[in-house]
Amino acid sequence: MTMGTQGYSRISVNKENNMKAVIFAAGEGTRMLPLTLETPKPMLMVLGKPLLQRTIELLPENVDEVVVVVGYKREQIIAHFGAEYEGKRMTYVVQEKLGGTAEALMLAKEHLMDTAFFSFYADDIYDKGDVLKLLDHQYGVLVAEVADPRAFGVIELGADGKIISFEEKPEHPKSNLVSTGAFLLDPAIFNYTAEPHPKTGERYLTDMVMGLAKDRDFYGVITKRWIPIGYPADLVTAETYAQKH
Repeated sequence: MTMGTQGYSRISVNKENNMKAVIFAAGEGTRMLPLTLETPKPMLMVLGKPLLQRTIELLPENVDEVVVVVGYKREQIIAHFGAEYEGKRMTYVVQEKLGGTAEALMLAKEHLMDTAFFSFYADDIYDKGDVLKLLDHQYGVLVAEVADPRAFGVIELGADGKIISFEEKPEHPKSNLVSTGAFLLDPAIFNYTAEPHPKTGERYLTDMVMGLAKDRDFYGVITKRWIPIGYPADLVTAETYAQKH
């Protein structure tokens, strides 16, 4: 273990060492209305399983604690997963007012200071095999190619797969590669801060990652199996994918 740039620890990634995961599940899912009137978006079903359950089930066995940042209708999430789920300890952190992924991560900070950890969005579909590939690096993010990247965090990769630039919701994207929200991090990420985005006012994990990527090797792992769930029709796409995998 060595010290991060401003004092927080960098922890070596090892496929056998215990790890944690933090999952962002606080959003209201307004684009999913009317499905989210009574149900939080992470609890919407894909072939009989809530989206959040699918994310938890793809975690490697050495992830022994899941920190879930909850907000909207959080009682449904807590009631479903309880204090332990699939052999993993469940910890809940409340984000009362949405302020971006950097804020959500900072709320979970006290639970993430002793180990490497994954971070995910609760309401997207990821490929388990690609998530495992992140463990080939100290720091990594799953990236996917999209037709119009302007609504995402846009990543520019070098020929060696390292992040060159990472910008949230840019007007003029530098590439068609975007962050899926699946990261492999460690406490060194807390050496960095995020400023409010000029368009949304939210603070994004993007800025913290870019700071870390300037000081450390941070890799992008390309995935072709990522389904962001933004609108009701995306659930149909997710069900088609789930039937095949």
